Amino acid sequence: MKLLDIKEKIWLLDEKSFDFPKLEDMENDLVAIGGDFHPQRLLNAYENGLFPWFIDDYNYINWYSPKKRMVLYPDDFKVSKSLKKSILNRGFEVKSNTNFIEVMQNCKNTRRKHESDTWIDDNFIKAYTLMHNLEFANSIEVYLDKKLVGGLYGLIINNIFCGESMFSLVNDASKVAFFHLCEWAKNSNIKLIDCQVYNKHLESLGAYEISREEYFRILKS
Repeated sequence: MKLLDIKEKIWLLDEKSFDFPKLEDMENDLVAIGGDFHPQRLLNAYENGLFPWFIDDYNYINWYSPKKRMVLYPDDFKVSKSLKKSILNRGFEVKSNTNFIEVMQNCKNTRRKHESDTWIDDNFIKAYTLMHNLEFANSIEVYLDKKLVGGLYGLIINNIFCGESMFSLVNDASKVAFFHLCEWAKNSNIKLIDCQVYNKHLESLGAYEISREEYFRILKS
């Protein structure tokens, strides 16, 4: 691992090592580039507060640790009246870890506002499917009339659910998945849900930003 740019403090990862920069070595949101999706490298990344965001035009994995981290405590999830009605009366069936690859495929194919594409490509799908097979990555799926209509996936690291992406094909489906994630977390000693970076939708559900230093304190505790 070597420092590429003194001003930006971006680290080039050593292909033969799974080490990542420490908190004191981080300045910007983009912390490191390079490496691969070896399971141990992914585990080390999340355990050290980083996650892979996308593969750039030079075929480097870009590893991020945002200075402001979006998080949600399971007890803080906001259930609106309309969402409560959907949970109780819409007829959704919720399962976990029964269709991981299809959840990722749907997250890949979902186009969000102001985005022409998603960061999820076949490399991500292959890597996280392997993590799922190794029982580190988990999915929650929402079905309506036996059709997958919503869901999310992420990894469990140090009693933190590190959320990666979610999708919804019908109204409220992803929110229902998130609700059940929080209910499961409260019963499974999961103390925090890492939402990574700010967006307005997550804020409406009860998530908020904390500093990178505070996130590391929680992660290491």
